[in-house]
Amino acid sequence: MTKRRASGGLESEVLATLWAARRPLTTAEVVDALGTGLAYNTVQTILTRLHAKGAVQRETAGRAHAYTPVLDDAGLAAARMQAILDRGGDRSTVLARFLGSLSTEDAATLRDLLGGQRDGTQP
Repeated sequence: MTKRRASGGLESEVLATLWAARRPLTTAEVVDALGTGLAYNTVQTILTRLHAKGAVQRETAGRAHAYTPVLDDAGLAAARMQAILDRGGDRSTVLARFLGSLSTEDAATLRDLLGGQRDGTQP
């Protein structure tokens, strides 16, 4: 039986591969660098999705595209969170439930980050 990756796991692996390369990579180069036996079409689909999310840029490289990362893993996670909020519905309820699910440490970190934004010390 094949072990399933965590949600977003393959996107994270592809992004990590692009960051490590320090140059734009084509889909075939990403497949080779991953070395996991993933199908070309699977990697192409992930790269297309990452491009649509603004996580990578692409440029024409011959008959293919070469991809450069824009977001790191934390940036991609933040973009996912924003996309969930943007889906509509009651944002206050979604945020309240999210806050209610945070660990004590994460809640303290969030308070610190929000406090820094109010006094202008953090972006």
